[in-house]
Amino acid sequence: MNNAAPNYFNEMLHGAEVRQAYQSLERWHRDMPDDLRSLKQSEAEALFRRVGITFAVYGEGGDPERLIPFDMFPRVFTAAEWRKLEKGIRQRAMALNAFIADVYDRGEIIRAGIIPEHLVTRNDAYEIAMVGIRPPRNVWSHIVGIDLVRTGPDQFYVLEDNCRTPSGVSYMLQNREIMMRMFPHLFHENRIAPVDGYADLLKKTLASVAPQKCSGDPTVVILTPGQFNSAYYEHSFLADLMGVELVEGQDLFVEGDFVWMRTTEGPRKVDVIYRRLDDAFIDPLCFRPDSMLGVPGLMNVYRSGGVSICSAPGAGVADDKAIYTYVPEMIRFYLGEAPILENVPTWQCAKKDDLKYVLENLGELVVKEVHGSGGYGMLVGPKSSKSQIEAFRSKIEEKPWNYIAQPTLALSSCPTFVDEGIAPRHVDLRPYCLVGEKVELVPGGLTRVALTEGSLVVNSSQGGGVKDTWVLAE
Repeated sequence: MNNAAPNYFNEMLHGAEVRQAYQSLERWHRDMPDDLRSLKQSEAEALFRRVGITFAVYGEGGDPERLIPFDMFPRVFTAAEWRKLEKGIRQRAMALNAFIADVYDRGEIIRAGIIPEHLVTRNDAYEIAMVGIRPPRNVWSHIVGIDLVRTGPDQFYVLEDNCRTPSGVSYMLQNREIMMRMFPHLFHENRIAPVDGYADLLKKTLASVAPQKCSGDPTVVILTPGQFNSAYYEHSFLADLMGVELVEGQDLFVEGDFVWMRTTEGPRKVDVIYRRLDDAFIDPLCFRPDSMLGVPGLMNVYRSGGVSICSAPGAGVADDKAIYTYVPEMIRFYLGEAPILENVPTWQCAKKDDLKYVLENLGELVVKEVHGSGGYGMLVGPKSSKSQIEAFRSKIEEKPWNYIAQPTLALSSCPTFVDEGIAPRHVDLRPYCLVGEKVELVPGGLTRVALTEGSLVVNSSQGGGVKDTWVLAE
């Protein structure tokens, strides 16, 4: 195995020694013949394709369906490492929900001068229609995806928060399913905390925020934009796991004080909608009038307590990259606690001094659009040419408020299968925190890996892959 560059933390190695958490995997890799590894890799790809685990990349010609690259070498966390992460993720999810509830109510954090009002009210994700609404249990973001990176044995940073409809959990579950099917002996030899309880936890979370007017067991549905959405596989996968209906806007209608689902046995009242479409398309009578994906009148029923929408419209105000810089202050303000997980140091180009620093150091920084996602609309200074840097400089100077910048972190690396064996590749982690009556998460999450040597971009749309994430049981 080639060692990572000295300035990157190698999660498998401590100096020349293999860390205890990885020792069984190191033996497994060493004892696996090359032809068996090739056979297993082909088997994994066939399984992914058979169950339909593909994703779409918009803006590309031809068939947009791609097979997401899967790396068979698991990433491992010890129980002690996970305890810290779990505690920090729960803390962050609670603070983010408190912030959303506050800014659509009294705005105490703005009154206290901690967060500038314009970052909230002029935020594209801020929905004026939600002012004064109090969702069940005052929970706004029910599925919070916290993107984490590691830079050392005990150093973890939050890269960004996802408070709307974070995707990727189907890959977390299928990565585990495929590894258990292909290498069952690994799970007999290692005590690995399970993740297969996620669907049950998700269903319980959604049921726990049923609306005031719900009587009896709530009817839960997943609302999808349809089969052409890039995450449609995940929508149908989760619906099957939870045993709930997958619906499109045309399958629902409003009558009286409730939302109803069309079925072959007649209308059925819907209590909780796990929506996987953007705010703008939820209800053409409240948001975009040209939307054909939503349900006319849905927001009136929501306001009257006849249905719950998860996550609530407007929850995205908390995952803006400019708001991100204030999350540690949110934790102190709402919870009275010190942040467990650190933010990445961030410069806001909307601030004059920050802008000056960023423009003077573009070649050393990562610059992102405030509302960007998927690895698009960003500049990785050290990996960019002079012409790319200068072109991006013009964009920043034209709209400085649209950008933030961060140092180029030395992301940790994990062993990853390559042609010549295994080699270190950079990774991140997205755990999924469920917020309802309780705040819960399964041990682990989705590890994304930058398959190109030296690359720091892990997004699947940019050539990244995925791997199983193990948390060793106590």
